[in-house]
Amino acid sequence: MEGLKIGDANLVVYLHPSKSNNVSDAVATQLSSLLFKFNESLDGVLLAYEPDVLGNLGTILPGIHPYFGVKLKSKLLLFNPKPEMLLEGKVVKISQQAIHMIVLGFSSAVIVEEDIREEFRYKIKRGKGSYVSGSQKKHKIKFGTIVRFLVKSFDEEVLHLSGSLLSTNTGSASWLHTNSEDVSQDNSNTKRRKEDEGRDNIVELSKRAISEEAVPLNTNPQTKKSKKRKGNDS
Repeated sequence: MEGLKIGDANLVVYLHPSKSNNVSDAVATQLSSLLFKFNESLDGVLLAYEPDVLGNLGTILPGIHPYFGVKLKSKLLLFNPKPEMLLEGKVVKISQQAIHMIVLGFSSAVIVEEDIREEFRYKIKRGKGSYVSGSQKKHKIKFGTIVRFLVKSFDEEVLHLSGSLLSTNTGSASWLHTNSEDVSQDNSNTKRRKEDEGRDNIVELSKRAISEEAVPLNTNPQTKKSKKRKGNDS
């Protein structure tokens, strides 16, 4: 899944002298307080860490509150989704107006009706709603489905995602995994069809251009006069 990154960071954690007897636990407590929050310095939401304490910086006395710094190098797992990235979330609520999901167990995500492609139709069966593809009956999105979607935006303060299912490489993750070759073939066919339509349009425009040169399309004298006047005004 996109949006996840692993990196090394050089950090300094400041501790009260009373924590000097158990520095490792104190460092872990400080780092744990940063979990599942967006941190501008780290440029992402901290999901996991693996610290390696390098040593103390010595005692520092800022005013009347003493503390000492601990240098450490840590491997970090960060989450920072950007627009157009592909993410996966588990559906926790579904209605005709929106699909609500949980991503990585902590971040909420929503896809509103206008961001769900027309291929999917909302249906209710036995009191339960689901989105079913009109062209692929087995491609369904319902409660508990893992959905692959494109990121539209990410609210860093409340860790809320807005997503989209407009692209053909989005939908039920299990269905996409099983039918990835078919999806690629469909995309290829769609691209080829668009190219053919483009060539047809060019030919049609060429024919129209020849026709317009041979026979004027506008034979209304008033219209011609107004066009001439407009040209003189300019």
